[in-house]
Amino acid sequence: MSATPILRTRGITKRFGSFTANQDISVSLETGKLTAIIGPNGAGKSTFFNMISGGIAPTEGEIMFDGKSLIGLRTHEFAKAGISKSFQITNLFPALSVLENVRVAVQCLHRTFDLWTPRHRHAEWSEKAEELLELVGLQDKRHVPADSLAHGEQRSLEIAVALAGDPRLLLLDEPTAGMSPEETRAVMDLILKLLESRTIGLVEHKMKLVMGVSDSIIVLHQGSLLVQGKPDDIRANEDVKRVYLGKGNH
Repeated sequence: MSATPILRTRGITKRFGSFTANQDISVSLETGKLTAIIGPNGAGKSTFFNMISGGIAPTEGEIMFDGKSLIGLRTHEFAKAGISKSFQITNLFPALSVLENVRVAVQCLHRTFDLWTPRHRHAEWSEKAEELLELVGLQDKRHVPADSLAHGEQRSLEIAVALAGDPRLLLLDEPTAGMSPEETRAVMDLILKLLESRTIGLVEHKMKLVMGVSDSIIVLHQGSLLVQGKPDDIRANEDVKRVYLGKGNH
Protein backbone atom coordinates (compact mmCIF):
# COMPACT_ATOMS: atom_id res chain seq x y z
CA MET A 1 0.00 0.00 0.00
CA SER A 2 1.11 3.52 -0.65
CA ALA A 3 2.06 5.84 2.19
CA THR A 4 -0.31 8.59 1.11
CA PRO A 5 -2.85 9.90 3.62
CA ILE A 6 -6.22 8.17 3.55
CA LEU A 7 -7.52 10.69 6.08
CA ARG A 8 -6.34 14.23 6.70
CA THR A 9 -7.60 16.90 9.07
CA ARG A 10 -7.01 20.61 8.53
CA GLY A 11 -7.42 22.88 11.52
CA ILE A 12 -10.33 21.01 13.06
CA THR A 13 -11.70 22.67 16.18
CA LYS A 14 -14.55 21.63 18.46
CA ARG A 15 -16.26 23.95 20.90
CA PHE A 16 -18.97 23.08 23.39
CA GLY A 17 -20.33 26.47 24.34
CA SER A 18 -17.42 28.44 25.78
CA PHE A 19 -15.28 25.32 26.22
CA THR A 20 -12.84 24.41 23.43
CA ALA A 21 -12.21 20.65 23.46
CA ASN A 22 -9.99 20.60 20.36
CA GLN A 23 -8.17 23.52 18.78
CA ASP A 24 -6.73 23.73 15.25
CA ILE A 25 -5.64 20.09 14.78
CA SER A 26 -4.03 19.21 11.44
CA VAL A 27 -2.83 15.59 11.13
CA SER A 28 -2.87 12.70 8.67
CA LEU A 29 -3.42 8.94 8.75
CA GLU A 30 -1.38 7.22 6.06
CA THR A 31 -2.89 4.46 3.96
CA GLY A 32 -2.04 0.97 5.15
CA LYS A 33 -0.39 2.22 8.35
CA LEU A 34 -1.25 2.11 12.05
CA THR A 35 -1.56 5.54 13.65
CA ALA A 36 -1.92 5.84 17.43
CA ILE A 37 -3.44 8.84 19.20
CA ILE A 38 -2.06 9.43 22.68
CA GLY A 39 -2.03 12.11 25.35
CA PRO A 40 -2.70 12.65 29.06
CA ASN A 41 -6.23 12.53 30.45
CA GLY A 42 -8.11 15.59 29.26
CA ALA A 43 -5.94 15.97 26.16
CA GLY A 44 -8.96 15.86 23.83
CA LYS A 45 -8.41 12.38 22.38
CA SER A 46 -12.04 11.27 22.61
CA THR A 47 -13.39 14.43 21.01
CA PHE A 48 -10.88 14.21 18.17
CA PHE A 49 -11.65 10.51 17.66
CA ASN A 50 -15.38 11.22 17.62
CA MET A 51 -14.91 13.88 14.95
CA ILE A 52 -12.91 11.69 12.56
CA SER A 53 -15.38 8.81 13.01
CA GLY A 54 -18.47 10.94 12.40
CA GLY A 55 -19.82 10.90 15.96
CA ILE A 56 -19.71 14.69 16.25
CA ALA A 57 -19.10 17.46 13.75
CA PRO A 58 -16.21 19.91 14.08
CA THR A 59 -17.04 23.53 14.79
CA GLU A 60 -14.37 24.58 12.31
CA GLY A 61 -11.93 22.93 9.95
CA GLU A 62 -11.88 20.17 7.35
CA ILE A 63 -11.81 16.38 7.42
CA MET A 64 -10.78 14.76 4.14
CA PHE A 65 -11.11 11.03 3.48
CA ASP A 66 -9.61 9.69 0.28
CA GLY A 67 -9.51 13.25 -1.02
CA LYS A 68 -13.19 13.99 -0.31
CA SER A 69 -14.63 16.18 2.42
CA LEU A 70 -16.60 14.49 5.19
CA ILE A 71 -17.97 17.73 6.60
CA GLY A 72 -21.75 17.65 6.81
CA LEU A 73 -22.06 13.87 6.59
CA ARG A 74 -23.98 11.91 9.20
CA THR A 75 -22.48 9.00 11.15
CA HIS A 76 -23.90 6.29 8.88
CA GLU A 77 -22.52 8.16 5.87
CA PHE A 78 -19.02 7.94 7.37
CA ALA A 79 -19.56 4.16 7.47
CA LYS A 80 -20.69 4.14 3.86
CA ALA A 81 -17.58 6.13 2.92
CA GLY A 82 -15.41 3.39 4.46
CA ILE A 83 -14.79 4.40 8.10
CA SER A 84 -15.79 2.21 11.02
CA LYS A 85 -15.25 2.66 14.76
CA SER A 86 -15.06 0.18 17.61
CA PHE A 87 -16.00 1.82 20.90
CA GLN A 88 -14.14 1.94 24.21
CA ILE A 89 -17.14 0.48 26.07
CA THR A 90 -18.17 -2.88 24.67
CA ASN A 91 -21.28 -2.30 22.57
CA LEU A 92 -22.86 -5.68 21.86
CA PHE A 93 -26.22 -7.46 22.14
CA PRO A 94 -25.39 -9.56 25.22
CA ALA A 95 -28.21 -12.10 24.89
CA LEU A 96 -27.62 -12.77 21.19
CA SER A 97 -25.10 -15.35 20.08
CA VAL A 98 -21.67 -14.34 18.84
CA LEU A 99 -22.74 -15.16 15.27
CA GLU A 100 -26.02 -13.26 15.56
CA ASN A 101 -24.22 -10.12 16.75
CA VAL A 102 -22.08 -10.05 13.63
CA ARG A 103 -24.89 -11.09 11.31
CA VAL A 104 -27.08 -8.24 12.57
CA ALA A 105 -24.26 -5.79 11.84
CA VAL A 106 -23.75 -7.19 8.33
CA GLN A 107 -27.48 -7.11 7.69
CA CYS A 108 -27.88 -3.52 8.89
CA LEU A 109 -25.05 -2.29 6.70
CA HIS A 110 -26.11 -4.07 3.53
CA ARG A 111 -29.81 -3.37 3.25
CA THR A 112 -32.67 -1.13 4.20
CA PHE A 113 -35.75 -2.58 5.89
CA ASP A 114 -37.51 -4.86 3.45
CA LEU A 115 -40.02 -7.57 4.34
CA TRP A 116 -39.46 -9.23 0.97
CA THR A 117 -35.70 -9.81 1.23
CA PRO A 118 -34.93 -13.05 -0.65
CA ARG A 119 -33.92 -16.00 1.53
CA HIS A 120 -30.52 -16.30 -0.19
CA ARG A 121 -29.56 -12.86 1.08
CA HIS A 122 -29.91 -14.15 4.64
CA ALA A 123 -27.51 -16.97 3.75
CA GLU A 124 -25.04 -14.42 2.33
CA TRP A 125 -25.17 -12.38 5.53
CA SER A 126 -24.58 -15.49 7.65
CA GLU A 127 -21.66 -16.54 5.44
CA LYS A 128 -20.11 -13.07 5.75
CA ALA A 129 -20.56 -13.19 9.53
CA GLU A 130 -18.89 -16.62 9.67
CA GLU A 131 -15.92 -15.26 7.68
CA LEU A 132 -15.50 -12.36 10.09
CA LEU A 133 -15.64 -14.67 13.12
CA GLU A 134 -12.94 -16.81 11.58
CA LEU A 135 -10.87 -13.70 10.97
CA VAL A 136 -11.01 -12.67 14.63
CA GLY A 137 -10.63 -16.22 15.96
CA LEU A 138 -14.13 -16.69 17.38
CA GLN A 139 -15.55 -19.27 14.98
CA ASP A 140 -15.55 -21.96 17.67
CA LYS A 141 -17.77 -19.79 19.89
CA ARG A 142 -20.24 -18.72 17.23
CA HIS A 143 -23.28 -20.12 19.04
CA VAL A 144 -22.59 -18.96 22.61
CA PRO A 145 -24.18 -15.78 24.01
CA ALA A 146 -21.99 -12.71 23.66
CA ASP A 147 -22.11 -12.01 27.39
CA SER A 148 -20.51 -15.38 28.15
CA LEU A 149 -17.28 -14.41 26.38
CA ALA A 150 -14.17 -13.32 28.25
CA HIS A 151 -13.43 -9.59 28.13
CA GLY A 152 -10.75 -9.93 25.45
CA GLU A 153 -13.05 -12.10 23.34
CA GLN A 154 -15.80 -9.52 23.60
CA ARG A 155 -13.43 -6.88 22.25
CA SER A 156 -12.52 -9.20 19.38
CA LEU A 157 -16.23 -9.69 18.69
CA GLU A 158 -16.76 -5.95 18.65
CA ILE A 159 -13.94 -5.63 16.11
CA ALA A 160 -15.72 -8.24 13.96
CA VAL A 161 -18.89 -6.12 14.20
CA ALA A 162 -16.91 -3.03 13.17
CA LEU A 163 -15.58 -4.95 10.16
CA ALA A 164 -19.07 -5.82 8.91
CA GLY A 165 -19.03 -2.99 6.37
CA ASP A 166 -15.55 -3.79 5.01
CA PRO A 167 -14.10 -0.45 6.17
CA ARG A 168 -10.94 0.88 4.62
CA LEU A 169 -10.21 2.76 7.85
CA LEU A 170 -10.81 0.99 11.17
CA LEU A 171 -10.80 3.21 14.27
CA LEU A 172 -10.31 1.49 17.64
CA ASP A 173 -10.94 3.27 20.93
CA GLU A 174 -8.71 1.76 23.64
CA PRO A 175 -8.96 -1.79 22.23
CA THR A 176 -6.96 -3.35 25.11
CA ALA A 177 -8.53 -1.46 28.03
CA GLY A 178 -8.99 -3.68 31.09
CA MET A 179 -7.23 -6.66 29.53
CA SER A 180 -4.73 -9.07 30.99
CA PRO A 181 -1.29 -9.22 29.32
CA GLU A 182 -2.34 -12.40 27.51
CA GLU A 183 -5.57 -10.85 26.22
CA THR A 184 -3.68 -7.71 25.19
CA ARG A 185 -1.21 -9.74 23.12
CA ALA A 186 -4.02 -11.66 21.43
CA VAL A 187 -5.93 -8.51 20.47
CA MET A 188 -2.80 -6.74 19.25
CA ASP A 189 -1.89 -9.77 17.14
CA LEU A 190 -5.38 -9.50 15.62
CA ILE A 191 -4.95 -5.77 14.97
CA LEU A 192 -1.63 -6.33 13.23
CA LYS A 193 -3.25 -9.04 11.12
CA LEU A 194 -6.05 -6.65 10.13
CA LEU A 195 -3.44 -4.02 9.25
CA GLU A 196 -2.36 -6.17 6.32
CA SER A 197 -5.50 -5.18 4.41
CA ARG A 198 -6.65 -1.84 5.85
CA THR A 199 -5.63 1.34 7.66
CA ILE A 200 -5.99 1.49 11.43
CA GLY A 201 -6.19 4.37 13.87
CA LEU A 202 -6.36 3.77 17.60
CA VAL A 203 -6.50 5.54 20.93
CA GLU A 204 -4.39 3.65 23.45
CA HIS A 205 -2.90 4.33 26.89
CA LYS A 206 -0.34 1.52 27.04
CA MET A 207 2.80 3.32 25.92
CA LYS A 208 5.04 0.30 25.48
CA LEU A 209 2.42 -1.26 23.21
CA VAL A 210 1.95 1.97 21.23
CA MET A 211 5.67 2.38 20.65
CA GLY A 212 5.99 -1.22 19.50
CA VAL A 213 3.20 -1.37 16.90
CA SER A 214 2.63 2.15 15.56
CA ASP A 215 3.89 3.56 12.28
CA SER A 216 2.93 7.07 13.36
CA ILE A 217 1.88 8.64 16.66
CA ILE A 218 -0.26 11.73 17.19
CA VAL A 219 0.26 13.38 20.58
CA LEU A 220 -2.47 15.67 21.87
CA HIS A 221 -2.14 17.97 24.87
CA GLN A 222 -4.77 20.28 26.32
CA GLY A 223 -6.94 19.90 23.23
CA SER A 224 -4.24 20.78 20.72
CA LEU A 225 -1.72 18.89 18.61
CA LEU A 226 1.65 18.68 20.33
CA VAL A 227 3.42 16.66 17.63
CA GLN A 228 2.96 13.86 15.09
CA GLY A 229 5.83 11.58 14.16
CA LYS A 230 7.36 8.12 14.11
CA PRO A 231 7.73 6.26 17.43
CA ASP A 232 11.47 6.96 17.72
CA ASP A 233 10.88 10.67 17.14
CA ILE A 234 8.08 10.76 19.70
CA ARG A 235 10.18 8.88 22.25
CA ALA A 236 12.99 11.43 21.88
CA ASN A 237 10.77 14.52 21.83
CA GLU A 238 11.40 16.70 24.88
CA ASP A 239 7.90 18.20 24.86
CA VAL A 240 6.35 14.73 24.85
CA LYS A 241 8.56 13.66 27.73
CA ARG A 242 7.53 16.72 29.65
CA VAL A 243 3.74 16.48 29.23
CA TYR A 244 3.20 12.75 28.93
CA LEU A 245 5.98 10.21 29.13
CA GLY A 246 7.55 11.85 32.15
CA LYS A 247 4.44 11.42 34.29
CA GLY A 248 4.86 7.74 35.03
CA ASN A 249 2.51 6.46 32.33
CA HIS A 250 3.08 2.87 31.27
